[in-house]
Amino acid sequence: MGEDAFRVDGRVTQVLPNGTWQAELKNGHRLTAFVAGRDKKIFAGTKAGDVVKLQLTPYDLSVGRILVETKKI
Repeated sequence: MGEDAFRVDGRVTQVLPNGTWQAELKNGHRLTAFVAGRDKKIFAGTKAGDVVKLQLTPYDLSVGRILVETKKI
């Protein structure tokens, strides 16, 4: 994701197969979240209800990359 990407907070609503999650933003928008590269092991314990910081691109708002897990519930 390049210069146009922006960051938002979201809440994980569902754990999906293959290292992906369903996340919901504060405005109610739902998207598929993923972790890139070596970070997959770090986020393996992410579960529904956790708050994460996502990086989105304005070209495709249906997917976002998880940058940081900010809070576990």
